[in-house]
Amino acid sequence: QVQLVESGGGLVQTGGSLRLSCAASGRIFSIYSMGWYRQAPGKQRELVATITSDSSTNYADSVKGRFTISRDNAKNTAYLQMNSLKPEDTAVYYCHMIEKFMNYWGQGTQVTVSS
Repeated sequence: QVQLVESGGGLVQTGGSLRLSCAASGRIFSIYSMGWYRQAPGKQRELVATITSDSSTNYADSVKGRFTISRDNAKNTAYLQMNSLKPEDTAVYYCHMIEKFMNYWGQGTQVTVSS
């Protein structure tokens, strides 16, 4: 059974920084990609950033230049460094993983940016 455990969310002021972590555990053979999605109240879940096994990255336009996704393949862990946070970044952030054509989601971690 595969599990994704997120950590690092919290409350921060506008302009501040947070670093999210997502650790995958269980029977993992070949991770294709890991990434982060977010969902604000009353809105659909949206892509934030993804990183593939060969370190190719993709970012939402709204976070380019402010967020950086990285990955430690040996630890099956992905990170999201979030800088210059804005109130519109407030959401529940979900870790996502594609492994052997299966999709997995974490339980979500709350990020709140106060103005």
